[in-house]
Amino acid sequence: AMTVWFAGGGANAGHTIGATDELGNEAVDVVHPIRDLHVTLLSLLGLDDKKLTYFHSGRFKQLSQFGGKVIPGILS
Repeated sequence: AMTVWFAGGGANAGHTIGATDELGNEAVDVVHPIRDLHVTLLSLLGLDDKKLTYFHSGRFKQLSQFGGKVIPGILS
């Protein structure tokens, strides 16, 4: 589990999304993989994650290569 704070840029201000267990070790409510955060950040920046690629090890790759969805609670 991790904490991320968003401010401005179309992010929903003052909202908590998800929850952790009593010790803060594991996410227990509204669990998202890190690729969902990447796609959401790209969306907030106005970039299409399907078109954004980079060249690595002789081929073009994309950040959300294995899927990823925008986290709707973050967008305002």
